[in-house]
Amino acid sequence: MIATSASRTLTLAEALAEIRMSRAAFYRLRARGKAPRHLKLPNGQIRIRRADLDAWFDGCEVPTC
Repeated sequence: MIATSASRTLTLAEALAEIRMSRAAFYRLRARGKAPRHLKLPNGQIRIRRADLDAWFDGCEVPTC
């Protein structure tokens, strides 16, 4: 199976580097239920689907007046 760019998963480190966010900030958002949708693997690692990260980031946009 070939992974499309939308179905690709990123490691937490890759996602955080892309959006320039610290790991601590991510976990604070996660605790508040405001982090991007993510998967927690049985070994405890977190993965974020590319589409979920893009949708979350788009939702952060503030409308201009």
